Amino acid sequence: MNVLPLRPVYRGRYWLLGVAILTVWSVSFTAFAEVGKEQEIDLLLKELDEEFKWLRAESNADVVWSASKYQQSASHAPALVSIVTSDDIQMFGYRTLAEIIESVSGMYASYNRDYAYIGVRGFQRSGDLNTRILLLIDGHRINDTIFQQAFVGTDFPLDVDLIDRVEITRGPGSCLYGTNAFFAVINVIPKTGSRVNGAEVSADAGTFRSAKARLTSGQTINAETEMLVSATMFRSEGEERLYYSAFDDPSTNNGIAEKKDGDSTAQFFLNASAQKFKLSGLYGSRKKDVPTAPYDTTFNEDFTTTDNRGYLEASYQREFRDDFNLFASLYYDRYQYEASYPYLNEEAPNGIGKNRDDDLAEWLGSEIRVIFDGLRHTRLTSGIEYQYNLNQDILNYDETPYIVRLDERNEDSTWAAYLQGEVQPVFPLILNAGIRYDWYKTFGETINPRVALIYTPFFSTTLKGIYGSAFRAPNIFENYNTGAAGSATLDPETIDTYEIIWEQRLNDSVKTVASGFYYTIDGLISQVEYGDESWTYANSDDIVAKGVEFEMQGRWRKRLTGTVNYTYQDTEDKNTGERISNSPQHLVNVRFAFPLFMDTMTGAVEAHYMSNRLTPRQHTAGEHATVNVTWTWTLRSATLSASVYNLFDAKYSDPVGEEFAQDAIEQPGRTARIKIAYLF
Repeated sequence: MNVLPLRPVYRGRYWLLGVAILTVWSVSFTAFAEVGKEQEIDLLLKELDEEFKWLRAESNADVVWSASKYQQSASHAPALVSIVTSDDIQMFGYRTLAEIIESVSGMYASYNRDYAYIGVRGFQRSGDLNTRILLLIDGHRINDTIFQQAFVGTDFPLDVDLIDRVEITRGPGSCLYGTNAFFAVINVIPKTGSRVNGAEVSADAGTFRSAKARLTSGQTINAETEMLVSATMFRSEGEERLYYSAFDDPSTNNGIAEKKDGDSTAQFFLNASAQKFKLSGLYGSRKKDVPTAPYDTTFNEDFTTTDNRGYLEASYQREFRDDFNLFASLYYDRYQYEASYPYLNEEAPNGIGKNRDDDLAEWLGSEIRVIFDGLRHTRLTSGIEYQYNLNQDILNYDETPYIVRLDERNEDSTWAAYLQGEVQPVFPLILNAGIRYDWYKTFGETINPRVALIYTPFFSTTLKGIYGSAFRAPNIFENYNTGAAGSATLDPETIDTYEIIWEQRLNDSVKTVASGFYYTIDGLISQVEYGDESWTYANSDDIVAKGVEFEMQGRWRKRLTGTVNYTYQDTEDKNTGERISNSPQHLVNVRFAFPLFMDTMTGAVEAHYMSNRLTPRQHTAGEHATVNVTWTWTLRSATLSASVYNLFDAKYSDPVGEEFAQDAIEQPGRTARIKIAYLF
């Protein structure tokens, strides 16, 4: 397919590379006459090859896909896009997708000892399952169809070591993606067979008796065929003793949860392509012990949640002419959620009964997308999507005696059509406009536009002005899992966002980005009381927010990088004017990586600061700062790393929802990990 022109921002380095090539040539001419020059030539060629690899990586570092569903320069994208590469993941020792995401401006993470959550630009309601973020793996939607959850912790079904890059696109994306693309679209691009080019084994061990093993095979079969297959196992016993003052009573073990923090995952991934065809699939299963006793469960008893997520997608992409590109895909997805909740029950054998969740979702879908460049200075992108939900089953029951509390079985379908146009009437100006129509059986239709004006007055300067709207459809859980009456009349949540962006490249190595945003949310779906002792869901809340983000990023050479970013965000309830919960006003991230010894050793330091946050009960979770350090040693085909997280053992807590007896949950202190990988 055609790719929009990319700015040659690395031309200075290419000039240096040309000098290096001439040097190698001059040495090679004299090598025939001088003994010993062959070794020098081999060394120079090896260094040159490494420089080529780094320059190729750098040239791709500014190219993004998720903002427009085709490749383009990040500066030309109709959004603010951040990129985290596989080198970043290795150098900074990231263990989960949540750790990757919170390294960029405007993003922050929290954890309730069961799931990890992502806040975007001042909004993250405690207990919400990341439903206002669209999570993709290579363009494939990962949010499930029961809870619409985006998995970002150890429940993310892809091993982070298999990530080639992560594109984090802020702002509304419903004009291309539909529901969940509310605050951001996060596209995780996995490695391919040619990217690995061999068999790799990896093992790591860490605090809390954590252990992980991975086996990966990536092969290039011929010029147009490659395949990657990988399997991963992870197990952690978690913290052995956790104290919660809300349960400090002799009847509940004096508030100490013992051996109730375990975590285990199993993951499988396939990524294969042959000519114009591609087949990809994965399966991830994660089981978590929950020590916090939410939902009035019995403290210090076995409470587990299990998430199983998988998909298989076949796609075809062909460029019929220089100006016409076709993409078609067909996919099958499956998600299963199981949970075991302990409650006091005199009829149970040991006085502890179990309430269980057993939810299942299966769906089929297809997308057809066309990109047309036949009009002068214009690119048109259009597509249609159809999804049929085979199963959307929610089952909740007591084991002893067997009592069904909820049994909702549903099947339905949705379809959508979208159109986006990018016009460049004069060289420094780009107009990008798109619109999407979605139809749902439950609430009907919704239409969402986005318009961006992108102005490049100078080679190194880009200005953007963006308006967009987005929506989140009520999920099956909100529509039917109620304590009183059905809520199937729920309307979608909507957001209107206004944003200005200034991107400035100071030189070949350093760039800065400054942005300001303002958004309003209407019809936020919240749990409300219904009668004396019941509850239901309703479109009851409205939110307004404003803020600024600033980031400076430098990439001077391989393994010498640095980033500093700051975010100010002010998020309020539109009706009361009060600050909302779990919304820090200030975020600061600083990270640097630097070579230590002959480019084979790398040191990396990362620091996070978050200002205080309100809890749902209007108490305060204090400000905190954490520092992580990682050391990496690469020698031939082996890579060894050691990381220490929360180096200074900072004590802090994250706010949690009102389903918890606790107001906030204390986070892990200092932890460590060692890791080794070997490529055959």
